[in-house]
Amino acid sequence: MPELIIILVIIIVLFGASRLPEIGKGIGKGIRNFKEANKGEKEP
Repeated sequence: MPELIIILVIIIVLFGASRLPEIGKGIGKGIRNFKEANKGEKEP
């Protein structure tokens, strides 16, 4: 858990608090697209 906190602090310092929502949206879209692609491959 402490490692995760350190990583989050580094991300905040690098990108700034104002850009975090944009980064979160991008990560969410990427995960959603990945899940949809996996669903498509499993169905024959």
